[in-house]
Amino acid sequence: MFQSLQGHLRQRGLRALLVVADAATDPDLVPFAGPVHVRRCFFLLPAEGIPRFGYFTPMERDEAASTGLAVLTPDQLDVPRWTAQLKSEEERLAAALGQGFLLAGVPPGTLALGGHCAAGTLYGACRRLAADGFDFVPGHDLVRRFRKKKTEAQAASIRAAAEGTCAALQRVARVLAAASVGEGSLLRFEGELLTTGRLRREIAQELARHGLEQPDGNIVAAGADAGVPHTSGSSERRLEAGEAILVDLYPHGGMFADCTRTFCVGEAPAALREAHGKVLEALLLSHQRARPGVLGSAVEEEVRTFFRSAGYPASRQEVRGFVHGLGHGVGFELHEEPTFRQGAEPWQGGLEEGDVFTLEPGLYDPEDGWGVRLEDLVYLGPDGPENLTPLPYDLDPKAWSR
Repeated sequence: MFQSLQGHLRQRGLRALLVVADAATDPDLVPFAGPVHVRRCFFLLPAEGIPRFGYFTPMERDEAASTGLAVLTPDQLDVPRWTAQLKSEEERLAAALGQGFLLAGVPPGTLALGGHCAAGTLYGACRRLAADGFDFVPGHDLVRRFRKKKTEAQAASIRAAAEGTCAALQRVARVLAAASVGEGSLLRFEGELLTTGRLRREIAQELARHGLEQPDGNIVAAGADAGVPHTSGSSERRLEAGEAILVDLYPHGGMFADCTRTFCVGEAPAALREAHGKVLEALLLSHQRARPGVLGSAVEEEVRTFFRSAGYPASRQEVRGFVHGLGHGVGFELHEEPTFRQGAEPWQGGLEEGDVFTLEPGLYDPEDGWGVRLEDLVYLGPDGPENLTPLPYDLDPKAWSR
């Protein structure tokens, strides 16, 4: 499982990869340790030898054992002795890591460092380890390279999160379809004015039913708010007929999912209808082009060309038209490899079997007061591309039930 990564370590002349984290839920550590509940811990992969998982508290021994990795226990790391003898946290961490290096057969030299830990503590520990001949270089790219291609179990976790995301968007569609149009074109639902906040409550309830959380919130943006891609939308905003309602959900279970749909209750303005049609065409084109062996940036450039030919601006420097990237990898973090960015290294931007990524073309006109984005989550599985978010694309929420 780790041979390729160890090969990269040897090619770079590195002694090992060290990932230190304040919790095993760290996105740099989960790919190696799995979904376990351990607080401060580390993963150590020698360039030659077996990987090990180190932890600092005896009461976490069962969780540590469930990683399936060879463990470095608190007693083996001499944690009780360091706790009694050393005053600072960075001193204790350095001593425990040094003991781990010794037990794992990692000699002095350069190590790649990944993970997310209290910066001052980790910096101090690394300075102390330097006195013993260990120095460190950034290892985040090695970790991201390793976690880019998802295992079947990881893909299944993303699929489960995507199913809950789809259920929440279907619930939004049901609420909007059941809404009536009242005075001033304001929408009403169950006898009350319908707000983005009410939609958010419906979303949260549905996601919770599927065991999903929203650590980064969500986007429920209407009208002019929808015209700015990353405006989350005010929860007090009262929804109206004839306006774009953009809903972008990116919840987390064991892994992240990501999906966006755009709705309009009642008659949509001509500009919104036309933009929605073009965005849907661009999304279907993206699905056709996103295959193993293709650069994500090439797919994005084809979509930009399509939008320009349809008369829309298509530059990241614009505020109108297609103003953002086509997609991004999803999994341990909401944004990871593969990237669709121009100029990325081949390993970052090349699509391959095992990748999970979004395809999310959009068109925006903040001055005219609308925005449209349609986003699917795609898994390049062993049997070919799989759309993990197979929802309707209709603007009209009533069409979702037909």
